[in-house]
Amino acid sequence: MDKQPEEIINNQNEWEDNSDSVSEEVKAAEDQEPRFEDLFEESLKDLQEGELVKGTIINIESDFVIVDIGYKSEGRINIHEFREEDKTLKIEVGDVVDVLLEKYEDDGGNVVISKEKAARIKIWDDITAIYDDNGTIQGKILSRVKGGLAVDVGIQAFLPGSQVDLKPIRNLDKLIGEVFDFKVLKYNKKRRNIVLSRRAILEKDMDKKREETISLLKEGSVVQGIVKNITDYGAFIDLGGIDGLLHITDISWGRVGHPSEAFSVGDEIPVVVLSFDTEKQRVSLGVKQLNADPWLKASEKYVEGEKVTGKVVSITDYGAFVELEQGVEGLIHISEMSWTKKVRHPSKLVSIGDMVEAIVLKMDFENKRISLGMKQIEPNPWDVIAEKYPVGTVIEGKIKNITDFGLFIGIDEGIDGLVHISDLSWTRRLKHPSDMFQKGDEVRAVVLNIDRENEKFSLGIKQIETDPWQDITIKYAVGTKVEGTVTNVTDFGVFVGLEEGIEGLVHISEVSKEKIKTAEDVFKTGDIVTAVVINVSSDDRKIGLSIKRAHEVTAKSDYKSYLNNKIEPTSSLGELLREGFEAKNQ
Repeated sequence: MDKQPEEIINNQNEWEDNSDSVSEEVKAAEDQEPRFEDLFEESLKDLQEGELVKGTIINIESDFVIVDIGYKSEGRINIHEFREEDKTLKIEVGDVVDVLLEKYEDDGGNVVISKEKAARIKIWDDITAIYDDNGTIQGKILSRVKGGLAVDVGIQAFLPGSQVDLKPIRNLDKLIGEVFDFKVLKYNKKRRNIVLSRRAILEKDMDKKREETISLLKEGSVVQGIVKNITDYGAFIDLGGIDGLLHITDISWGRVGHPSEAFSVGDEIPVVVLSFDTEKQRVSLGVKQLNADPWLKASEKYVEGEKVTGKVVSITDYGAFVELEQGVEGLIHISEMSWTKKVRHPSKLVSIGDMVEAIVLKMDFENKRISLGMKQIEPNPWDVIAEKYPVGTVIEGKIKNITDFGLFIGIDEGIDGLVHISDLSWTRRLKHPSDMFQKGDEVRAVVLNIDRENEKFSLGIKQIETDPWQDITIKYAVGTKVEGTVTNVTDFGVFVGLEEGIEGLVHISEVSKEKIKTAEDVFKTGDIVTAVVINVSSDDRKIGLSIKRAHEVTAKSDYKSYLNNKIEPTSSLGELLREGFEAKNQ
């Protein structure tokens, strides 16, 4: 009986042990049956919040895009994250997109994902890779900011002004909206800071082009270039990584006032390499050397005495330069412009751009000079003027100009005659020709002389009438008593007008027998005086008068008259005394 309970207990324990074993086997069997929830949870073990995942667009609604990332619920992304800059949608159902798994479930049980945040994370990965590989990234310039430009490379980056181009750009605003490739100079993901450079890419390209260009540059070779910059002295030509100078004197065989007359910035032109300094990498270029020097054949084209036609390209104080062909110019000196006109400046007759005819006067091919004459196109009017107006001819003309020394009277077209002030009047003493004449007056004059060589035409107005001094010695012979009006009083005497234009001088010594200090003490203008002619000269046009001698002549004449008229007395002295006594007593 003692063993029976132990056996029972043992059997019971064995049964329990067997029962546990069966339960574990059952449980294991049950665990071997796949459950959907367990399988789904197992499939999401690789998805972690904050990671990038692939998702498939399964529906596009008005406000949201539904994306399946393989989770038990889909994600909803605001549709604005898919819109392009022009607000259009370029997605379709079935498209696979990168999204950021932000949260397995929100309060509503939906998975939270974001396309924009995924793009930001991905761009940082791209930027890191580009920076490590020394690569480039494409971006669009958004706006101008302090110190440079803002660039969209998926996220906003900074492009310093010094890194925009190879040379400073004054107007950065013109680049807004442009798309370029950039190099990442540095970045800081934590601070979300990216610094770009476009210049680094351009410099690399420039170095490559420079090496290629240098291998082609040889003296005399013809290459293509682009006008990069224009200055007063020439133009800088971009040959591809290296610039060459095209000096203004090598632009054309003809005249070039400024390089901008021939080219504009951006023009692509062929140029000749004149010289290349490999050490300093300086290149001298030429354009005119593409054609032969026109002066080489100028001697065959231009002969002295022949007529040519050309365009006025420059005007100076001494003449006008005429382009006969590109690179060949002739000078019309101011003295060769008109036979008759006194040309003060060539611009009075010609203007830049005028087409003119001229005669080749002289050739100097060695110094590349041609002398031209414009007036030689017409006959010289001075060749026939002497025949048309012989000396002594009386002409009529209008006073064209008045100077201190005379009058200019229009004769023929372009020919004026000069009446010197000394030939205006026989008798009047003129201080200025305007005392007698005014500009525009019609006058008659006599031709006195024609100087063909010096092109001078001399006229006289006083010669129209007879010289009153011609017979003056007869009319006013010495000893002749005259009467006149004082016209001028001076320290040395007085001038007395005898007739129109004829004056005589009474020297102060001939005024009176008494000593006189000054004539002004005795005379004033307008006084009538009587004098005697004491000397006369028609050549010198002078008449000497004497007032004191006129008094002497008058006194002698009165005394002589007294003597001639003397009579005997009719009463005695006694009779006279008696007559006086009687008259007193009455």
